Amino acid sequence: MTIQNGEKPKFAAVLVAGSWGTALASVLANNGYQVRLWTRSAVQAEDINRNHVNSKFLPDVQLPELIQATTDMKLALQDAELALFVAPSGAMREVAKQAAPYLSDETLVVHATKGFETDTLKRMTNVLSEELGRPEEELVVLSGPSHAEEVILKQPTTVVVASVNIEAAEQAQDALMNTDFRVYTNPDVVGVEVAGAIKNIIALGAGLTDGLQFGDNAKAALLTRGLAEIGRLGTAMGANPLTFAGLAGVGDLVVTCTSKHSRNWRAGYMLADGTPLEEVLSRMGMVVEGVRTTRAAYELAKQYEVEMPITFQLYEVLFANKAPRTAVEHLMGRLKTHEIEELG
Repeated sequence: MTIQNGEKPKFAAVLVAGSWGTALASVLANNGYQVRLWTRSAVQAEDINRNHVNSKFLPDVQLPELIQATTDMKLALQDAELALFVAPSGAMREVAKQAAPYLSDETLVVHATKGFETDTLKRMTNVLSEELGRPEEELVVLSGPSHAEEVILKQPTTVVVASVNIEAAEQAQDALMNTDFRVYTNPDVVGVEVAGAIKNIIALGAGLTDGLQFGDNAKAALLTRGLAEIGRLGTAMGANPLTFAGLAGVGDLVVTCTSKHSRNWRAGYMLADGTPLEEVLSRMGMVVEGVRTTRAAYELAKQYEVEMPITFQLYEVLFANKAPRTAVEHLMGRLKTHEIEELG
């Protein structure tokens, strides 16, 4: 699975052509890869190939000419040294199933999706392993504080790639890293995936608190206690607690809860004034992973018997018509407890 650096063309496949997939395709193209960006939409593929723009998701940025969009999965994966899966969590299994027949055993497989499969509560490496017939130890996950809107503009960004197989992580690091996009490695796949998923829930809460005009004190408390929830569930699932103090943990949490680019924050902000969830999602026009993840985390917390009060209150707001102000009152009115707890 070693990625070659010779004179012959280097091919990479990116599945699918959302904002994050397009931004990562741009990183790979800037590193000299001929990138095949797979999409279901023939209209989107034609737009990218003819105009070198992804008008739907990143309309104001010219894409490198080394990016070729296609609706043909076989073509997308032909000669690919790296396959980067960036499908929404709810579509990951379907995309992996389509890719499996055309994926070479020599292709390095990386995913950059932050969420769980709602029905099974499985992490994305679990899903990819099942559908691709690959051991989880061979797979790599990319995460960290990284908005597509900034990555595509080559603004300084630092991320982490995690794999049980350090060689695979280092291959992904070599493929993606450049002077604008710094990549660290980490062996804690569970921690990186859990942190990337749960921070979207906390970002929904951050949008709610801002929409309710609760101020900086409330947001600081939300992020801090939200990080505790991430660590509580993550360690129960087998993660290393130190991961949550790094890029995939506190780093991604801060950027997602404080940025105008965060679709989860924007969704929470709209929910604050009582806008129904269905209308919020319709207005967004893009997948809001935090909504699906809230449902999954609610079930995982019960399964692993861990306390996640922020998650539980957001679940009530999203799926049981609880008023956002009432949810905050219930959080503030909980019984007294200690701040410091054992995570391991």
